[in-house]
Amino acid sequence: MKHRPHSFRLRDALGSLSARLLLAFLLPTLLFLSLAGASVYALARASLEDELGASLSALAAATASQVSGERMLTIEPGDDVSGTRTWRNLVRLLDGVRTASGVRRVYAVDARGRVRADVGGNLPVGTEVPDLARDRLELTRVLAGKRAASQVLFTGTDGLLYKTGYAPVVQDGQVVGAIGVEGSAAFFGPLRRLWRTFVMASAVALVALAFIAIITARGLARPLQRLMDSALRIGRGDLTTPVPPEPTREIGVLARELEVMRGALESRDRQLKLMLAGVAHEVRNPLGGIALFSGLLQEDLRAGAHADANSHVDRIQREVAYLQRIVEDFLAFAREQPLARAPMEAPDLVSNACELLSAEAQGKGVSLDMAAAPAHLEADGSLLTAALVNLVKNAVQAAPAGSRVRVRGELRDGRYAIDVQDSGPGVPEAERERIFEPFFTTREQGTGLGLPLARKIARAHGGELSLRSTPGDTVFTLTLPCPLEAGAARAGS
Repeated sequence: MKHRPHSFRLRDALGSLSARLLLAFLLPTLLFLSLAGASVYALARASLEDELGASLSALAAATASQVSGERMLTIEPGDDVSGTRTWRNLVRLLDGVRTASGVRRVYAVDARGRVRADVGGNLPVGTEVPDLARDRLELTRVLAGKRAASQVLFTGTDGLLYKTGYAPVVQDGQVVGAIGVEGSAAFFGPLRRLWRTFVMASAVALVALAFIAIITARGLARPLQRLMDSALRIGRGDLTTPVPPEPTREIGVLARELEVMRGALESRDRQLKLMLAGVAHEVRNPLGGIALFSGLLQEDLRAGAHADANSHVDRIQREVAYLQRIVEDFLAFAREQPLARAPMEAPDLVSNACELLSAEAQGKGVSLDMAAAPAHLEADGSLLTAALVNLVKNAVQAAPAGSRVRVRGELRDGRYAIDVQDSGPGVPEAERERIFEPFFTTREQGTGLGLPLARKIARAHGGELSLRSTPGDTVFTLTLPCPLEAGAARAGS
């Protein structure tokens, strides 16, 4: 199975983002417009239908009030052919209502639904009106003495929609017939045009939203693509190309964090290469010495020179011890040890470090002068002691015989500062920053990891390790946070 290149997967991801944004924009809008349009159309249609039905039934009632039920019932089949006076008078009345109101048809029926007069429908007298079968429920209400209108619209022979309003014809308190008025639902023309306009406007709005969604998707996809390209470069091992900043706030935060990660990886990669090179260089010398003296030892043993063999064994053991120290320093520097913070007193830290170096200082003829102001620290005591021991040891080794190494601890601006001062030759200006680089050393038997490890421990505690040096006066300053004293100082102010 072939794997697609990253670029194709990238295009797929961006296309998916564009499609999702497009759907996120269009689907809710389409659903909203559809529901809103259908609801408004249905409400408007129902309202207009009710209004039309009420108007037609009111017109039918007004017409029924002018019709004499007694005379209407005297009209018999054939009166429309012979043109009796009663029939002509009723037709004249209904035709006047039809002409004045503009309705399509007005007719009068008896209680059995048979035509007595029909203006606009031209049904003969005595014929049953077919529409009454459709509006049977409405006719029942009319015969009960109430007005009514057909519940549904019906299509006429002209293809238009119509509605019928009914009203009872009453004679001596009895319903003897009904008046039907058919009117055109002319409002459906404008309503349909309004619906078509709404549909067109909705389509235009959806197209505009689709365009906005595409522009928005591209605006998001391009910085994301640049961000993904940077991530892919980092994944392939390119740690030198910086991640470009992005103007969008959220993506800009991702870009900044990715750049921080890239810088950290680059720094760690550079540090690792430097450490490996340093370890290879430092290990080569003791291994060479071990190989040399083990060969001499073998020759002396073969020759029976046991006295010389002992000296070779001593030299091999010293080289092994030095090699072991290199490995231990390397592991201590490379290992990310979590801090085991615990309350401790600053004077105890200073005194413990000086006690560990007192024998070595006496052996070289150097005196240790210690003074530490009281302060409470939250720190990893063993790591800080190792860092301070390294500083004091360097000072003892640099100090001339008969001189003094001063170790002072005091509060400065809410932090605790420990100064380790010696009167040695000092650190040349060109080497003052490099001495904190791993494996940089000016000594023949130094690993170059002591000061970098001490600075690493200080920074892990939120502190710093700095240097001030002139010939005859070199001071390393270990600064540590002192939260209790800082809080007391703020409370006092």
